[in-house]
Amino acid sequence: QVQLIESGGGLVQAGGSLRLSCAASGRTLSSYAMGWFRQAPGKEREFVAAISRSGGITYVADSVKGRFTISRDNAKNTVYLQMNSLKPEDTAVYYCAGGPRYTNRANEYDHWGQGTQVTVSS
Repeated sequence: QVQLIESGGGLVQAGGSLRLSCAASGRTLSSYAMGWFRQAPGKEREFVAAISRSGGITYVADSVKGRFTISRDNAKNTVYLQMNSLKPEDTAVYYCAGGPRYTNRANEYDHWGQGTQVTVSS
């Protein structure tokens, strides 16, 4: 069993940047493909980005393409989400998730973190 803990959220002005981290414990992160999702108040959970186990393949949602980058450091058991040019509509709770395959489907991830709040002010 793996435990995932997100960090790095906070309040930032529009146009600013944040880097989210997702640290794993209990099992090596390289066993899992990883994804980032977000959920804004009153909205459904939304796919943001995914990365393969080795980190060789990444995929980001159209809504964040060119602004967000997903990466991983398996030696540090950590996955990152670099968020640049943030917009107020990026405001949400961001979750990392681990699963057996690289996908944009939330129900295919078995392990979830508790989430970290990102708030972008205009």
